[in-house]
Amino acid sequence: MAFHQLLKEEISRLARKEVRSHTDALKQASAAAKSEIASLKRRVQELEKALKRAQKTADRAGTGQVTEPQEAGPRHRFSAKRFAAHRLRLKLSAAELGLLLGASGQAIYQWERGVRPRNGFLPAIAALRQLTPRSASALVKERAATAG
Repeated sequence: MAFHQLLKEEISRLARKEVRSHTDALKQASAAAKSEIASLKRRVQELEKALKRAQKTADRAGTGQVTEPQEAGPRHRFSAKRFAAHRLRLKLSAAELGLLLGASGQAIYQWERGVRPRNGFLPAIAALRQLTPRSASALVKERAATAG
């Protein structure tokens, strides 16, 4: 064999060896990425199942929606019976209470029947507990004058 033939074969062998070392690293990285993608897909499926379960639970509870996570701050409890009793204690109609809270009278009736108000209304409902019938009546008159 000629020298140039031996040199050509040796260069080819070294080139294949070098390429193999680079492709092996890429194959390992590709396999790791595929494994991570599969893991993330499984996690997404688990979360979707949990969401469906939560929606079914919310539907059974009568709300029809999943409650949104609350931001940091005080948590407000809501009881439909106590809400209705407090409206009667304040001697307000549903429309008047709706005027105080920024909701409709129909929404007030729904809340009294057990539909949970949106989280945005809960601080205002909690503030109602501080009112007396006299102060509530004065506040309704003030809001009615500015609204109408």
